[in-house]
Amino acid sequence: MSTDRATLLKHDQSFFDALVAGDHDLLKELLSDDFVLVGVEDGALAGKGMILDLVASGSLRFPRIDSFPDEAVVRFAGDGSVGIVVGRTGMNVTNPDGTSFSAGSRYTHVYAAGPQGAWHLISAQGTTITA
Repeated sequence: MSTDRATLLKHDQSFFDALVAGDHDLLKELLSDDFVLVGVEDGALAGKGMILDLVASGSLRFPRIDSFPDEAVVRFAGDGSVGIVVGRTGMNVTNPDGTSFSAGSRYTHVYAAGPQGAWHLISAQGTTITA
């Protein structure tokens, strides 16, 4: 397990890349089994299974996600097995109902180190940045 900023930001970018690519297999690897997402648009909760199903079906798409890793705040907690990234994104999202939206957001991603030292995203929450 590496507790350096660059390693955690690399995992964070992998999550965004997997969403944009609609890469079900990579998302399955990156997300913990008990992953919880709090939606940026409506605050709805979604677990790993729901996210994987929506991405695999193509009904939830992320045509673009811009991240700003130089602005991110990265912290490690406890014995270093928990990592927290607070960052900023600009994204385009197409919802399962066909509606789409663009948003700038601040997000908090919480990672836990697995038994083999790999980081897994356990929680994600986005908040829309308003003018």
